[in-house]
Amino acid sequence: MRARREFRNRRDVEVDLLDALVDRAEEGMTVFELRAAVDADIDTIEEALSALKSDGLISVDSGEDRVVILPADRVVPDPTAEPEGEQSFIDAVREKFGL
Repeated sequence: MRARREFRNRRDVEVDLLDALVDRAEEGMTVFELRAAVDADIDTIEEALSALKSDGLISVDSGEDRVVILPADRVVPDPTAEPEGEQSFIDAVREKFGL
C-alpha cells in the first residue's frame, strides 16, 4: 500500500519511508527494518525521519522490547476507499519537475 497522495510531494526517500511504514502501519518498523526496506544510507534515512517527525507524519513508540516508528493515521489511506487510479496529468507534471 502507498501513502496517501497528498503526502507524495516530498523527497523520494521520505516517500519511500512513508510507503514502507504504511505497509506495516499496525506493527510499525524499527530503524533497521526501514534501512532494509529503503535504498538509502543511514544518514539520509535519519535526516528524512527527522523531517517526517517534525511535520507530524510519523510517531515513535518506545515499547518494552524495541522502538518502532509508526505512520500518522492521516498518512494511511482508507482501505475501504476506491484504489487510486492512474496518475493525473497535473500530478505527472509535478512529479516530472519536482514540484
